[in-house]
Amino acid sequence: MQVILLEKVANLGNLGEVVRVRDGYARNYLIPQKIARRATQSAIAEFEARRAELEKQQAEKLAAAEALGSKLDAQVIKISQKAGVDGRLFGSVTTMDIAAALLENGFEGIAKSQVRLPDGAIKAVGEFPVQVALHADVVVGVTVQVIGEMA
Repeated sequence: MQVILLEKVANLGNLGEVVRVRDGYARNYLIPQKIARRATQSAIAEFEARRAELEKQQAEKLAAAEALGSKLDAQVIKISQKAGVDGRLFGSVTTMDIAAALLENGFEGIAKSQVRLPDGAIKAVGEFPVQVALHADVVVGVTVQVIGEMA
């Protein structure tokens, strides 16, 4: 299916590009999230009429993401979990836990889908690097410090 992108999508394209994607990806993700529209003649004409407005919205989103990224960059987020004597956690620290800790520290608007754990869920006590993708162009590094509580 051919769609016209209404915002920049990583590994797919920029605002205004007409790209070919799988039907399910378009129907189930891109179109419901209002990231893209079907690339019909009327949709392309309507996009060209609204192009300046959409570019301005994209620039505002990017500026907001960069501002949040500058505050968030190199932060150390402390998360306390129950752990055994050997330093292994009873359970794990997931993206949901990290997003909740960021919210507690005053960083609002960060969803768990924006948190990227390079090695999967954290299952031990220590410091771990984590990436937070605030925008397609803004990815910030954060350190998560897992502190063990004795059970």
